[in-house]
Amino acid sequence: MLIKSQPDKHGAVIEMTPMIDIVFLLLIFFLVATTFREEEREMQVVLPFASSSEPISTMLKEMIVNITEDGGIIVGNRRVDEDELRSIVKEAVAANPEQKVTVRGDRGTVYANVIRVLDACKGEGIQDPYLDTVLQE
Repeated sequence: MLIKSQPDKHGAVIEMTPMIDIVFLLLIFFLVATTFREEEREMQVVLPFASSSEPISTMLKEMIVNITEDGGIIVGNRRVDEDELRSIVKEAVAANPEQKVTVRGDRGTVYANVIRVLDACKGEGIQDPYLDTVLQE
């Protein structure tokens, strides 16, 4: 029978393979989650140009309202009317009084459509809606 006279100097061994697997799975999860979040910004809405456009903050609680060229209102990839928009915004403000809203109006839409959406947002408690534009090069 072989008996070790000294204790093992290396101590516990940490396996790196499962840890690397978990890191790669987390990386894939966050890449996929980010792709789904950006889907609303990639809709077929042609934004107007502005000379001093600022980058869009991608805050977790930001609501994006798209206005199509024909004046349709789209929230969360779903076409809604003005009354539905008001109720959605009202619920969001009730849950979070600091709710942020980004309005993305197509450059070909009538300005009255943008005003109609801004008025609905302000009427339901949004303090400063953000108008999204693209920097003209």
